[in-house]
Amino acid sequence: MSSLSTSKEICARELEVLAKTQKLPYCPIAFESGKGALLYDYEGKEYIDLLSSASSANIGHGNEEVAEAVKEQMSKLAQFSIVYFSCKEPVEYAEKLIELYPGDNNKKVLFSTTGSESIDAAIKLAKGYTGRNKLISFNGAYHGSTFGAISISAISLNMRRKMGAMIPDVYHFNYPKCITCPYGKCEESCNLECLKEIETAFSLYLPPEEVAAIFFEPIAGDAGIIVPPKKYVQGLAELCKKHGILFIVDEIQQAWGRSGKFFAIENFDVEPDLIVMGKSSGAGLPMGIVMGKTEIMDSLDAPAHLFTMSGNSTVCAAALKMLEIFEREGLVEQSRVKGEYFKNKFLELQKKYDIIKDVRGLGLSIGVDLPDKNTTTKIIYQCQQNGLVLISLGECTLRVQPPLVITYEQIDKSIAIIEEAIQDLIAGKISDEALSVINGW
Repeated sequence: MSSLSTSKEICARELEVLAKTQKLPYCPIAFESGKGALLYDYEGKEYIDLLSSASSANIGHGNEEVAEAVKEQMSKLAQFSIVYFSCKEPVEYAEKLIELYPGDNNKKVLFSTTGSESIDAAIKLAKGYTGRNKLISFNGAYHGSTFGAISISAISLNMRRKMGAMIPDVYHFNYPKCITCPYGKCEESCNLECLKEIETAFSLYLPPEEVAAIFFEPIAGDAGIIVPPKKYVQGLAELCKKHGILFIVDEIQQAWGRSGKFFAIENFDVEPDLIVMGKSSGAGLPMGIVMGKTEIMDSLDAPAHLFTMSGNSTVCAAALKMLEIFEREGLVEQSRVKGEYFKNKFLELQKKYDIIKDVRGLGLSIGVDLPDKNTTTKIIYQCQQNGLVLISLGECTLRVQPPLVITYEQIDKSIAIIEEAIQDLIAGKISDEALSVINGW
C-alpha cells in the first residue's frame, strides 16, 4: 500500500476503509496541520476555519502550550483508570469546572469520553434520582449518537433507520424557533404558545409527575443556531421546578465561551439541574462531562456509568492548560466582542444582497440563512475553493463557529470570501459540480 501524501489520495482511500455512517462529507479536503484559526491541507493550501472541528477546537489549532502539557503528562503517566485508583489531574479539573457552574458550588462532575456518552449518563441520573421514566426533548434536537442520545434527538431519520426500538417514553415538542413560528406569532403577539403546548400535554396525556427530565439546548445548534427567547427559557425552567422535573441543558456544542458566556445557559439567567458538555472540553482530546447538583450526581452507584479511559490524566492535563489559557487570554469575552463584530459584518452583507435571509446568534455561534439548499451548497463550495472552511446546517443555514482565537483580519477576509462567492453565484459562475461534491447533512 502506497503512502498517503495528497488530499485526493487520502479521501479516496478513506472511502475504502472507513464506514460511511461516520461521514457527512463537505469537500474532498484532508487537513495536515493548523495554527490558531488557520488550517493547512496536504498540498499546503491555507484555509480560515469557521467550523472549529464542529466546535471542538474553540481554543484553535496547534496550541503549543497544550501540546507541551500533554507531552509532559504522557511522559509521566498517560493514564491509569480512575475507576479503581486516583490521580490528581481529574480532581483539579473537576474543581475548576465546579467553580464555573452557575449558582453555588455544591456540585459534582461525572466524566465520560464523549458528549453523547454524557447525554446517556444524564438520562441515567435523571431516572435514578427522580424514580421517573419519561423524558422530554425537542424537534430539531441533536444530542449525539449513543442509543440514549439518539432516542432523545429528532433531527435526522438516518439516526433511527434500521435500528428498531429506541428507549421508551420520550416525547418531542416544538423548539421555540421564532423565525419560523409554527403558531404564526411574532415577538409582540407571542404568548409562549410553544410552552403552552407542553402544559397542554401535561393536562391531557403526559402526567408531569412521571417526567424525569427535560433536555434542552440553550442554543439549538444543529437545528440552525436558533436562539430562544429568554422568557421561554425561564418559563421552561419554572415549569420544571413546578413539577419536580430536572432541567438538563445540553452544552456540548455551545459551552466553552462559544456564545459569549462560558455556558450558553448563562445568557438566560437560569441555573440548570445538570449541564452536559463534550467537544472542546478536552482541548482536542476526547472528553465528555456531566456536572450538576450533588444529590443528583450521587443518585447512582457504580458501575452504572463508568469508562476505563474517561477523565484520564492526559486529557485532564490538556483541559487544565486550556482553562488557564481561557482565563489568561479572556477568550469568553473575546467571543462576545468578536461575535458582535462578525454578526454586524453579516448584517452589512444582508443589506447589500437579498440572498441573505436572516442573521442570528450569540458570541461566535452565528447562523446565516440563505434561500435554499442548492444556493447554500454552491456558496459553501466556492468558499472552500477560495480558502474558507464553511459548512451548513439543515437545508440552508451557514454555520459560523470559528475558533475563539480568530483575528479581526481573518474575520474580514472571511467576509470578503463569502461576498465574492455570493457575487459569483449571482453572476452564474459557480458550476453545478458543487452539488455533486458537497453532501453534508
